[in-house]
Amino acid sequence: MENTASAQTVFPATGTSLLEGKVIDAKDKKPLQGASVSFLNVHKGVISDINGHFQLPVKKGDRYLKLVARYVGYQSDTLSLKPDFNPDSTSLSILLYPQDLKTDESAVTVRYERKSTEISLLGAIKQEKIGGAELLRAACCNLSESFETTPSVDIGYTDAVSGYRQIEMLGLAGSNTFYTRENVPENRGLASVTGLTFTPGTWLEGIQLSKGTGSVVNGYEGVAGQINTEWLKPFEKTAPRLLLNGYQSIQGRSEGNLVFNHHLNDAVSTNLLLYGRSDWHRNDENKDGFMDNPVGKLFVGSNRWFYFSPKGFEVQGGVKAVYMDGTGGQLNFQFDKNQPVNDDSWGYHSKIKRLEGWAKIGKVYVDKPYKSMGLQLSGVTHEQRSLYGDRIYNADQKSFYANYIYQSIISNTNHVIKAGVSFQADNFKENFDNWKMQRNEIAPGAFMEYTYNYLSKLNIVAGLRGDHHNLFGNFLTPRLHIRYAPFERTAIRASIGRAQRTANFLSENTGLMASNRQFMLNGISLTETKQDAYPLKPEIAWNTGMNITQKFTLGYREGSFTVDYYYTDFRNQIVTDFESAGLVNFYNLSGKSYSHSLNFQLDYELIHKLNLRWAYRYLDVKSTYGGTLKERPLVAKDRAFFNANYETRNKWKFNYTLQWISAKRLPVSNVYPEKQSPSFFQMNAQLNKSFMSDKLELYVGAENLTNYMQKPLILLASHPADPGFDASQVWGPVMGRNLYIGFRWKL
Repeated sequence: MENTASAQTVFPATGTSLLEGKVIDAKDKKPLQGASVSFLNVHKGVISDINGHFQLPVKKGDRYLKLVARYVGYQSDTLSLKPDFNPDSTSLSILLYPQDLKTDESAVTVRYERKSTEISLLGAIKQEKIGGAELLRAACCNLSESFETTPSVDIGYTDAVSGYRQIEMLGLAGSNTFYTRENVPENRGLASVTGLTFTPGTWLEGIQLSKGTGSVVNGYEGVAGQINTEWLKPFEKTAPRLLLNGYQSIQGRSEGNLVFNHHLNDAVSTNLLLYGRSDWHRNDENKDGFMDNPVGKLFVGSNRWFYFSPKGFEVQGGVKAVYMDGTGGQLNFQFDKNQPVNDDSWGYHSKIKRLEGWAKIGKVYVDKPYKSMGLQLSGVTHEQRSLYGDRIYNADQKSFYANYIYQSIISNTNHVIKAGVSFQADNFKENFDNWKMQRNEIAPGAFMEYTYNYLSKLNIVAGLRGDHHNLFGNFLTPRLHIRYAPFERTAIRASIGRAQRTANFLSENTGLMASNRQFMLNGISLTETKQDAYPLKPEIAWNTGMNITQKFTLGYREGSFTVDYYYTDFRNQIVTDFESAGLVNFYNLSGKSYSHSLNFQLDYELIHKLNLRWAYRYLDVKSTYGGTLKERPLVAKDRAFFNANYETRNKWKFNYTLQWISAKRLPVSNVYPEKQSPSFFQMNAQLNKSFMSDKLELYVGAENLTNYMQKPLILLASHPADPGFDASQVWGPVMGRNLYIGFRWKL
């Protein structure tokens, strides 16, 4: 199933997982090709490949506990699995003995837990699987804060007043990344920046991250990569009945989570997920008269239901509601909804109401497990009311999505075919400074994807989709992924693909509203334009990538080394040009725009339970601004990363992260003469302790240990009415040192 953009794309609506392992000769430790592996009393099984490797589908909710391995000339063996085994975090090595040898039952299997973050050697697309254990190594209060220990993702602030964090992959803005929740699109449109805040970290079972273009099954967007989140599931054996989480920081941030899982019977289960956050202290650590982060509240709630039929019919559905209200700006600013514009002080206010609903309906043929079909459905309504000084930005979105996928094989399982149709409809209404824009987008499409597997040596995934957009006409999206494994522990991958999207250039750049810059469209002030329809072309880019993953054993300890390179070439891009002081201009690209991204990463277990991670990333990101090719502003060319995680036998866990971020080019300013920012270091640390057989965990941590903050953070903060006032040029830490404490309690 890893032949697609994410591990569960093949079965979009099912709870199917994979149990991986190897069958090995117990005497000479050589892999056994052609061994049969199946669950006891289940006739269907799988055959091991030339490396002895097998992948056995496990249907969520099944209670298989005995695994049978058979090979001609060898003694068959039945392996008893622990009742709480999790296929997604378990790997098996099954040792079979020749029939003339006595077996030592204690040596039949070696079972180990996978690393908290793994890069699989399998599958045509390189995918980083960030497990739940990795997410617990930092505060991880929401999705935008879940990548503190992941060097593939850069994290920054959109501006100095709203508190929103945004991510970057391959040196490109987060809006170029395709976000999904269990392979259903999420955080599209108006929520491409703010939506990361609406997924609490405590709800996450894991994250799957892939760079470059993904599978055509998931759509035509996503030039930089895909981030797929897996939520906690009530039907899994390891899922607690009740999970409580609490968090408190010295900067006045209080949070609470509740996850309740319930089994109605073997077929039906549900869970309720609740999250609340309050920012109640007006921080001003840099003494510039502005709050470092807004005060306010955020509530998120979700309810999901799952049904698994013994005959292979599966249904799941859920709803998610979001309410957020935040106020920032100068310390004395008080928001009044009856008179939002306050002449006495500069203020920020934002209120968001969002409701999502989704369903996934699937059918897996019990007698033909390679054959399945699924239907994904999703609907979103999003309402945003924001104030930046004397500017008002109001926006509304309504979206509907449907995706039907059919999968089967051609002759045998070496040839897998997927085909389907999709439909995306969006309605946007935006009003900024009395400039109104409304658009309806309707995009039906069809796709086909072919996967070829040659043992464990070669995987090829070739996909093509065609879509018709009511504003931009017909277009094709070809994508190709290839994996070759010259050696057992080596994987070489290459990819190329096209991506297209409609940029929400206002909502994706709300950070620039925290300034007195004049907003322009194609060189004309927004206040002078009479534009109702979408005024720009779609963004189109080609992404080409190559990566090598090498796993090794050194001193009886496991390690891995990866290097990847991606080149993104924009054929059209909505250029956000703030190269002229006091202005921001949006226009279609006229010239070159590209991104080169080179990344090295080394993971190694130095001693037992001490895992180290080193990484280095180089970026060359340029675009044409006003006819001149320049480096993209506020992007660091170099970034070095180190992470250490140690766990003791008595359940103490220590995590430490150190990053070095190089200088960033700054745009032209009449009030700040520097052309680039200084380089700086950042350090985070966290200490965890488990009690009561891991049912209770306490943690304390510190972010930005060096207490390094950007200076100046806001240009002309003491004169917010001046044309040079600008709170959008953020290149470094907005907040100072933060200490926090929290707990997780499983019942």
